[in-house]
Amino acid sequence: MTPKFHDLTVIDVRPETDDTISVAFAIPEELSADYSYKAGQYLTLRAMVNNEDIRRSYSICTAPNENEWRVAIKRIENGAFSSWAKESLKAGDRMQVMTPTGHFAFTPDPTVSQSYLLVAAGSGITPILSIVKTILTEEPLSDVTLVYGNKGFHSIIFREELEALKNKHLDRFRLIHVLSRESLGNALQKGRIDLDKVTKLNKAFFANQPIHGVYVCGPEEMIHAVKDGMMQAGIDEKNIHFELFATSTPIIKPAERVSNEPTVDSMVTIILDGDQLEIPLNSDGTSILDAAQAAGADLPFACKGGVCCTCKARILEGTARMDVNYALEKAEVDAGYILTCQSHPTSEKLIVSFDD
Repeated sequence: MTPKFHDLTVIDVRPETDDTISVAFAIPEELSADYSYKAGQYLTLRAMVNNEDIRRSYSICTAPNENEWRVAIKRIENGAFSSWAKESLKAGDRMQVMTPTGHFAFTPDPTVSQSYLLVAAGSGITPILSIVKTILTEEPLSDVTLVYGNKGFHSIIFREELEALKNKHLDRFRLIHVLSRESLGNALQKGRIDLDKVTKLNKAFFANQPIHGVYVCGPEEMIHAVKDGMMQAGIDEKNIHFELFATSTPIIKPAERVSNEPTVDSMVTIILDGDQLEIPLNSDGTSILDAAQAAGADLPFACKGGVCCTCKARILEGTARMDVNYALEKAEVDAGYILTCQSHPTSEKLIVSFDD
């Protein structure tokens, strides 16, 4: 189903830390099926801020069985949307909210007995919290360890909720805080979550424990550290899942692209909700998404940085290349999926569908 925006009512805004709020939305009964979600998925919010139409994606921090749709918004420096939301958003406001999307999704199996390692940094806790709660409630035979990195004690988002979960599930939920600017009296819990820290944590806590799944959310450097460290520890790469919240690679502008491929003049056909749009596009020009928007198409998108997968579409005919890809897994790329915000045609005819 193609993601769609609907006007929803904000029913609660509450502070989580000095720079973070959580926002809950009311879902009308007739839209409840459209807004069903899996643990780890996100909502894309849309608002006019300073006369600019801005979209931002925020992970759902509640679990599907809680019957609540709540996201956390952390104010970032020079962040137009997050600053506006932190200062102005209130209960009773109406906002356009896209139906849930995202491949960083966890599907519980109540019959299995497994051990999971979850790692988060900062606001990366939002999808991870949803997964933690889902494991604890929907997989009663499984256990979970959460390693959560922050600058200091007071910057820990959902600190009280995490402590309550730990106290409720003492034998199934292990919570390990790692602080970069404060001390918890343990050298292992001081510093950043880098490869050295992952290696030491593994030796201390996981060396004699099988890990069946690893879920990581946070900045790119941390994700690489966890992935490399756990693969060195023998974890199969296919069992390591991640959601990127920040990248170190800048978005590539058309004039900066370097390609060894010859320039191709292509006719691109875009399929959305059964309708078709044809646009001529040069392989060295703008992205498929930007070209379609310039032609008047209202396609689903959010970040335009290759980080989320809101603009994902599938190639039905032809070929294309992506500048960067931080969202699609190898199996999805092999199946023909692309991020249209990062994609350019490399064949004279290209057909992509948002409906597949």
